[in-house]
Amino acid sequence: MMTLNLDGQTLTIEDIAHFLQHQSRVAISDEALERVKKSRAVVERIIDNKETVYGITTGFGLFSDVLIDPSQYNELQVNLIRSHACGVGQPFSQEVALVMMILRLNTLLKGHSGATVELVDQLQYFINERIIPVIPSQGSLGASGDLAPLSHLALALIGEGTVYYQNEETDSIYVLQQLGRQPLQLQAKEGLALINGTQAMTAQGVISYIESENLGYQAEWIASLTHQALNGITDAYRHEVHAVRNFQEQIDVAARMREWLADSQLTTRQGELRVQDAYTLRCIPQIHGASFQVFNYVKEKLELEMNAANDNPLIFEEDNETFVISGGNFHGQPIAFALDHLKLGISELANVSERRLERLVNPQLNGDLPAFLSPEPGLQSGAMIMQYAAASLVSENKTLAHPASVDSITSSANQEDHVSMGTTAARHGYQIVENARRVLAIECIIALQAAELKGVDKLSPKTRQKFEEYRKIVPAITHDRQFHKDIEAVTQYLRDDAYRQL
Repeated sequence: MMTLNLDGQTLTIEDIAHFLQHQSRVAISDEALERVKKSRAVVERIIDNKETVYGITTGFGLFSDVLIDPSQYNELQVNLIRSHACGVGQPFSQEVALVMMILRLNTLLKGHSGATVELVDQLQYFINERIIPVIPSQGSLGASGDLAPLSHLALALIGEGTVYYQNEETDSIYVLQQLGRQPLQLQAKEGLALINGTQAMTAQGVISYIESENLGYQAEWIASLTHQALNGITDAYRHEVHAVRNFQEQIDVAARMREWLADSQLTTRQGELRVQDAYTLRCIPQIHGASFQVFNYVKEKLELEMNAANDNPLIFEEDNETFVISGGNFHGQPIAFALDHLKLGISELANVSERRLERLVNPQLNGDLPAFLSPEPGLQSGAMIMQYAAASLVSENKTLAHPASVDSITSSANQEDHVSMGTTAARHGYQIVENARRVLAIECIIALQAAELKGVDKLSPKTRQKFEEYRKIVPAITHDRQFHKDIEAVTQYLRDDAYRQL
């Protein structure tokens, strides 16, 4: 079993992807653990000296000026978690909740949060034992941190929430009792250390990024099948064309398209059948390449946040002097912008895919292919309504792609008067990913059928391999059937591929 070593500074999206693929465990570096101990010592000194510090010796939000009796510091933290655990709606996926715990642990290891070693150990234990909190996905404003989602995470640690364990949903306390593990006893500052942060939006963003990038690569071979079924022109993919545009992602897509189409007997050169193709074929490097530009931007911002101290207050030590500062690193605006941007990049992959598959089924556009690729046009509808389904999904994506980050609403009696809505961007973004994957699954099914009608033996060697692989998932259309089953089967296979290829 592989081990993911956490140090609070070097975690990457590739690390997370491999962790999920290989069912890894997490380990903590000695240096990171020392930082945790030092920051906790500062909290203990604050308590001993009876200093007034937000969230340690005072209340929260509008109650930041209310001093708390020292005998109630621990109770304050438990009350915080209980009162803030008011998430609603469907829960995040188990993958997202697991990544959320990893990211929260990694943040604590930076040594600016004042958490105890016991808290760090409890998080590590939950991750490695796959005790995964049930975390409702709605209810976060994306500033002051993902308060509601992270409170549900924290509830599980203290034995008051619900969890997924061994494929069952049950009470956290029951699982802990089964394993002979004690619930965490929260100490001063630790409630805040757990819930002030952006781990809900960032964790969902990481999963969305992993699957979006993979969809970008999948879209290329699927488009290559469509290109061949329509006898597309390869000249538009020549390196010289893209080199003079300067965008590296565009150059890379064009190179991969040339590789997918190499030695095909179905492609054409300009002037053989027509002078130029429609944009959805001719401009694949420009359109897909722009999406990869988005993915690269999003990856950079996510990885910065994954290794950030984003709770409040933060503890520092410089020149043998320690100090605590209340700031706003929990504000999700940088990630909200990034995830809204991701929505555009993945939406466009679906938009252009739907336009390509429309060309495959439209008898006015598909050359000599039968209308809707029907085995008996008129008696059987073939792929007619699959195009409807794809059109519906891309239209839905257009509404989901509206930026959540342009909105804000005040909270905590106007103390918290600007919020990011980054978690809304994250949730809508993953819905777009799922919609886009289904659109590409539909193009895949239709392109497989069209390629078969044109002659599988004429496909390029690389796309012939994909044809054989996916024909095991979805059979040829020899008669009308319940195509939704095919769509879901291909969709699931495409999703699994995001982790299978690691």
